[in-house]
Amino acid sequence: MADTRLAQLLLPPLSLYIHVPWCVEKCPYCDFNSHALRGQIPELDYVQALLNDLRADLHWVQGREIRSIFIGGGTPSLLSVAAVATLMQGIKDTVALSHDCEVTMEANPGTVEADKFAGFVAAGINRLSIGVQSLQSQQLNLLGRIHNPEQAIRAAQLAQQLPLNSFNLDLMHGLPEQQLATGLDDLQQTIQLAPPHLSWYQLTLEPNTPFYRQPPQLPSEDILEQINLQGHQLLSDAGYQRYEISAYAKPGFECRHNLNYWTFGDYIGIGCGAHGKITQPDLQRVIRSVKITAPAPYLAADNYRLRVEPVATDELPFEYFMNRARLCQPAPLEEFEQRTGLPLATIEAFLSKQQQQGTMRVDDVSWQMTELGLNFFNQVIAPLSD
Repeated sequence: MADTRLAQLLLPPLSLYIHVPWCVEKCPYCDFNSHALRGQIPELDYVQALLNDLRADLHWVQGREIRSIFIGGGTPSLLSVAAVATLMQGIKDTVALSHDCEVTMEANPGTVEADKFAGFVAAGINRLSIGVQSLQSQQLNLLGRIHNPEQAIRAAQLAQQLPLNSFNLDLMHGLPEQQLATGLDDLQQTIQLAPPHLSWYQLTLEPNTPFYRQPPQLPSEDILEQINLQGHQLLSDAGYQRYEISAYAKPGFECRHNLNYWTFGDYIGIGCGAHGKITQPDLQRVIRSVKITAPAPYLAADNYRLRVEPVATDELPFEYFMNRARLCQPAPLEEFEQRTGLPLATIEAFLSKQQQQGTMRVDDVSWQMTELGLNFFNQVIAPLSD
């Protein structure tokens, strides 16, 4: 078995994730590692720490180019243009980027952040992901968002005018007190803003959030079903293709960074609480890393790693499918062996059962999620976690 795994486990493409942990306010539905800002961001110290963090992880590059960078948060657009420029230059001086490297920054549509968009592009950002969430004032207030619909529309229009490769609008549905008409109106207005990429996902109540402790009044299952059904049709009619459970794009504008996650690619994670996943063919294993989560200890640290652990062999099938099964496109059977180092026999019974249940289509060279499988994603992958 050891020799077989060594021969099959291959290095996948490599991405870089950068976490900026500060927000103006913490939204009541958010369970990400984010912290309400108190005073000024120590951005010069933080950028230097990020670059030191990256240098400490350089041995995980293993001769590869970085194919995509994603600056997430928190609210990265709170950083100054100068800080982002210093960060991007430091990355370029430290590690090789592919000639067409996708560089995404998450941004809020507030006036202050939007006014910096052109500067971010000049600093090396070529894709923006703008957190619209809703274009209804009432919904934004209930979500604790600090922008208004007019600012969201202006931010999208600015992105449209900039020399970006692409931009994404984040939109949520299933919001507190939302009705079918308002949910679809949100989507129609967002489609009219013509983003090349649209993330459209349902609000979920995550543990350790105010919404989880005191749940708001959410739409009924019937309303949610109709929003999903009719919304998918609206997107399809507008020329968007669903390529992941909650991601839609015009042809050719799929998010390269997220595709790397979902195809079980590698990524180095730097910054407070950043996660990473790295393949080590020489050691016949896949490892996951987590960095120190709180800003002050992170800034004071000499070693930014909180944990580095190998993924147990019996957990690899679940880890792979938890990502890969989100995609609508076919998955080559050989990819499972290449990304996990496990023989295909490990998952043959699972694939056969899913085909019988109608959640996957399986042939001699690939498998693919069906619409039924995507709608019941958690139930499909659950047996692999037993």
